[in-house]
Amino acid sequence: MKKIRWGIMGSASIAKRAVIPGIQQSETGEVSAIASRGLEKAQQTAEELKIPTAYGSYEELLADPNIDGVYIPLPNHLHKEWTIRAAEAGKHVLCEKPLAINASEADEMVAACEKAGVVFAEAFMYRYHPRYMMIQEVIQSGEIGELRGIHGTFTFNNAKAKGNVRYKQEWGGGSLYDVGVYPISAARMLLGQEPQAATVHAFFSEEHDHVDMMASGILEFDNGVALTFDCGMWAAFRNTLEILGTEGRIEVPSAFVVNQDQSDNFYVISKDGKREVEVPRLNQYSLQADALGKSILTGEPLPFPATDAISNMKVLDACLTSAKERRRVEI
Repeated sequence: MKKIRWGIMGSASIAKRAVIPGIQQSETGEVSAIASRGLEKAQQTAEELKIPTAYGSYEELLADPNIDGVYIPLPNHLHKEWTIRAAEAGKHVLCEKPLAINASEADEMVAACEKAGVVFAEAFMYRYHPRYMMIQEVIQSGEIGELRGIHGTFTFNNAKAKGNVRYKQEWGGGSLYDVGVYPISAARMLLGQEPQAATVHAFFSEEHDHVDMMASGILEFDNGVALTFDCGMWAAFRNTLEILGTEGRIEVPSAFVVNQDQSDNFYVISKDGKREVEVPRLNQYSLQADALGKSILTGEPLPFPATDAISNMKVLDACLTSAKERRRVEI
């Protein structure tokens, strides 16, 4: 099988820690080059992760005819520019979440990729793991009855690292952008619909350029169903999902982080008791790379179209407006 030759745009920690190894372990991809704003940093990462080629600029990477697609883990405010430039260079694009700063930017990015005829995806890696299909099968089976609500959390504490890009307001910093997008996208995926309104309360920290360091919210869906969620970057670590039905519930203790051990399993609690559902021990970053790789190689549609990212950004826009203006925002 021909392999997709990926170029990595930047040396972000998520790229080095998870995405690059995931691509290297995938069936359809290989990491052929990495670029940074300085050649020395790119060479250091290339040597560390056994990447054949290093470039000292993103332009050089896009000019390389031996690169088929690029992964963009740059700060959020740079996603639009470099996605569009990559598309114009004929490269397929995997872009980190959140896709953009707002839905309007996301719409421009999707349009540019469609015009260029390249595959484009937002890097919500958790969606590619089979356990979410397994969770949907439990819901559809009726075992937990009719859905009444979803509660999601994603918090961590990195507040001491005040120079982190997550704490720069103009760069798209804040917990809603960084981790709130996970429970939001999960609820939309599981319910198969878009929310009608958002109400969010947030803690904006003067110590961190006034970005939201903690946010709690509710999204209103059809039939009185809601997502309640909280997200934060100055709180104890957790990443959970609870799906509540009339006859039972599903608990996902590690909803978005996959450890490839038994902690990835989920639990179904119903009138028949509590059962643990064992899930395959798979690398969700490799699965994400293979979904894109198969789409590029065969023309098979992506499981999650790029337009889904526009819808997710519309919800995020509403959440941010609600948090800043302290009001309910219709979507």
